[in-house]
Amino acid sequence: MPIYAYKCESCGAAKDVLQKISDPALTDCPACGKPTFRKQVTAAGFQLKGNGWYATDFRGGSSSSAGSAVAAGAAAASSETSAAPAAGHGCGGDCSCG
Repeated sequence: MPIYAYKCESCGAAKDVLQKISDPALTDCPACGKPTFRKQVTAAGFQLKGNGWYATDFRGGSSSSAGSAVAAGAAAASSETSAAPAAGHGCGGDCSCG
């Protein structure tokens, strides 16, 4: 459920309220009781970080280059998983387990 910021236009009281999206907006101020309690416009409370799809899909430039980069990454991943494990290694790669 989202958290909405409210502020009274009469007395200036502010409050953050946890509400469902389908809940009606609050109108009565809990401090002064007047019907001037209004929902505020605020910034999003989260940021997407890392190198997932959201970092590469909408960067600008041609969409074919982004698609080819995804295809190249998928091809590299499939070739890594299909390689046979090295002799003496149970894990399948360059490590110190064998």
